[in-house]
Amino acid sequence: MKKREKSAQYMQQYQEIFQCPICMADMKIVDLKSLICTNNHTFDVTKQGYINLLNSSSKTKYNKKLFESRKSIVDSGLFVPLHERISQLIANGVGGEERINILDAGCGEGSHLAYIKDNIDKKLSTDVLGVGIDIAKEGIVVAARNHMDFLWTVGDLAKTPFQEKCFDIVLNILSPANYGEFKRLLKDNSMVVKIIPQREYLKELREIILEESREESYNNESIVKKFKENFRIMERHPLSYIFPLDKSLIPELILMTPLSWSIKEESLQEYLKTDLDHITIDFDILIGKP
Repeated sequence: MKKREKSAQYMQQYQEIFQCPICMADMKIVDLKSLICTNNHTFDVTKQGYINLLNSSSKTKYNKKLFESRKSIVDSGLFVPLHERISQLIANGVGGEERINILDAGCGEGSHLAYIKDNIDKKLSTDVLGVGIDIAKEGIVVAARNHMDFLWTVGDLAKTPFQEKCFDIVLNILSPANYGEFKRLLKDNSMVVKIIPQREYLKELREIILEESREESYNNESIVKKFKENFRIMERHPLSYIFPLDKSLIPELILMTPLSWSIKEESLQEYLKTDLDHITIDFDILIGKP
């Protein structure tokens, strides 16, 4: 069986969560090939194993190299404490369910979701469905290539292709949010886990390229305020640590962030030779309920 068919077979197990992004009708997998709604709007499963549910093509500045660099950084262990903390918070917040549906909204290349799901699987006997959505097709391609037994979708957070009240958890990790959609998608007694950067996040890197990129210190209070307007904050956890860097990771670290977008090519090549021996990670973890 080809990867396309295997992925379609996996989608078929959970096809009830999908909603047509055009007419909002129910959808189902047909012939292990396509996801089709009751009004015959058709979306094919790709050979890589994901499904594109955008109504029209979308071009973003996030390219394949950025997502591959991000995967290398995540695989290096940089975010292990974050994954462990999120997994524990989710495990503590759910229980007694036959299945937990987790949506990673703005999943990129899917590495965070993959590690978090793996951690939860070790903590709970409950079946965990991991669903990732991102508007950047380049990220979803990387996700589908590296992680089987997930539902990877290209889609718009403003109009997600999922049924109402079908998720127990919405993850939103260092990514834009659409809180109206989150509230529509969440079941009763469910929660949003939002990760936002604090002022020390990647400070060593920002100090190096600060002058050219004009990046200022992070201030996340406006993000927290917006979150509070839409959800009750049940818990708020700061998470800060210093991670030792192997020199080979420095180019990947720079290329995985939008910081590199504003750097001229000749300057970027010099920055890629930067000699950092550590990097600071500084997050705010918000747990909210509708």
